[in-house]
Amino acid sequence: MTLQETPPPPRPVIRQLDEAAINRIAAGEVVERPASAVKELVENALDAGARRIEVTIAAGGKRLIRIKDDGCGMTPEELPLALARHATSKIGGSDLLAIHSFGFRGEALASLGAVGRLVLTSRAHGHEAAAIRVEGGQLGPVTPAALERGTVVELRDLFHATPARLKFMRSDRAEGQALAEALRRLAMAEPHVAFSLRDATDGRDREVFRVDAETGDPVEALGRRLAAILGREFHDNALPVDGSREGLHLTGFAALPTYSRGAGVSQHVFVNGRPVTDRQLTGALRAAYMDFLSRDRFPTAALFVECDPHLVDVNVHPAKSEVRFRDPQAVRGLIVSTIRAALSGAGHRASTTVAQETLGMMRPGPAVERAAERAGDAGGLIDEEDRPAGGGAPARVYQMDRPSMRAMQVARAGQAPGMGESSFGFETAPPARLPGTETPSARVEPEAESGAESLPLGAARAQLHGNWIVAQTETGMVLVDQHAAHERLVYERLKRQMAETGVAAQALLVPEIVDLGAGAARLLEAAEELSTLGLSIESFGPGTVAVRETPAMLGRIDAGALLRDILDELEDLDASTALPARLDAILSRVACHGSVRSGRRMRAEEMNALLREMEATPGSGQCNHGRPTYVELQLSDIEKLFGRR
Repeated sequence: MTLQETPPPPRPVIRQLDEAAINRIAAGEVVERPASAVKELVENALDAGARRIEVTIAAGGKRLIRIKDDGCGMTPEELPLALARHATSKIGGSDLLAIHSFGFRGEALASLGAVGRLVLTSRAHGHEAAAIRVEGGQLGPVTPAALERGTVVELRDLFHATPARLKFMRSDRAEGQALAEALRRLAMAEPHVAFSLRDATDGRDREVFRVDAETGDPVEALGRRLAAILGREFHDNALPVDGSREGLHLTGFAALPTYSRGAGVSQHVFVNGRPVTDRQLTGALRAAYMDFLSRDRFPTAALFVECDPHLVDVNVHPAKSEVRFRDPQAVRGLIVSTIRAALSGAGHRASTTVAQETLGMMRPGPAVERAAERAGDAGGLIDEEDRPAGGGAPARVYQMDRPSMRAMQVARAGQAPGMGESSFGFETAPPARLPGTETPSARVEPEAESGAESLPLGAARAQLHGNWIVAQTETGMVLVDQHAAHERLVYERLKRQMAETGVAAQALLVPEIVDLGAGAARLLEAAEELSTLGLSIESFGPGTVAVRETPAMLGRIDAGALLRDILDELEDLDASTALPARLDAILSRVACHGSVRSGRRMRAEEMNALLREMEATPGSGQCNHGRPTYVELQLSDIEKLFGRR
């Protein structure tokens, strides 16, 4: 029996797409949701030199987006050209890297006109106002209009021409929140421009967001704008950062470690004024706080990187939300070193929210509020955007996960006699009592140090329950967790010693051979840097690496797993913190065992010596896990607590 041959499938024929299909495809790349449309149109307004931008929406931007600005405007002859694809006034086309504006492709208006009903009204100085309408990609005639100055873009029924896209839209509330967040991010980088957002759904006219134009010094203006958008608490607990390296300039504000969040929602990075979501930049931000925060906490910052346009490529993402630097390591190094210098300069400072949270816990309130506050969320933090609509528990800005009973038992065992205590100038701890059998204890110290109250952390006045130091300042009091504070001091001391003497390496009797495939070559490029951290590797054939030495303080380790972790970070972020993080974790554990224990009674001179060393040690305001080491209460707050004010 012979098999019949199956006919070949029909050959696809190459066709030229019509203009409407091209614009809809472009709109799918540029305009994902109403927030994307607002971002593109507001950036156009900023490029036009606008100093006031008013945004009005309805149904989360699905039914209406209207953006009015007072920029330079357009002439009637330019309106049809503005709606054509790849028509722009922002670049000449000869040098695609010399981009000094937000937009440069000339696609936004044409794409929006292809998927919605768009009316463009504009007036340039010395010309009459005019308007043009486009629907489904079809341009109408230019007609006279009434407008004093600037441009008004009105977009209705977004994605009406592509109804399938509407099925992927979220609720009106969710789309409206995303749209407002996009506008806030643009407003952060433009403090000298006024922004407003109004919701006109169902005939209402509700103001959602508004910031006025700031004047004066650029740094101070930026600080006031960030305070208006991110909150006064952020401004009060943020440090100004300013650094330069190899043609790059970094400015902005980075919050204290004790003002951290449970997610990365408050990390804002801008490159030449453009908001970006670049993993390399946010990874560098986390690396800068690596010594201060645990893995489940995220720093809060607004960072602005300025550089020559030729050093960064902004044309690597359809929505221009990602960038690519010519030298990513220089940018990473600039962010890490500048933020760490700012944190070091903050000394022992902790966030003001620590005291506010403490006072809030002391104030009496309804039982339901106290119960909600005790419940909190899983990490002891309720982000502002996750706050219950009906009130409920206030946001816990600094707290970590509450320790379990097992963790408490392990901690007590680690602090019990017999573990050995490093000689850091403190006496040996007395025998510990069983939990629950301690008698209430407090010791009052005489006023020994004259003038110590004028120092930042004041003079020690008492010790409570063998763990809390009470100090008096000129304006209030300070409550110090003696174990957490000394743990941080010992940790910083150990880090300085390691930096001076280097990381001791232990040679392996038999080198460990690790097969990494194509990644071996990338890892070997970093061999010299790894050797300074006690990890010695060399090539052992194609795709294979031989491990000769490992850091002595790590003991026996799985070298293969460590190398793969380092390689993953190198490929993802072009840098690795895996090995330094492990070394720091060892030092942190050593510091915990080498610090003054809970339950240890201290003399007045010892307590004051601890306070003075905290004042002189950068980062001593939080322990190795990001928790505060002390709480400062102002006398005025204490008087309010007791109803004396």
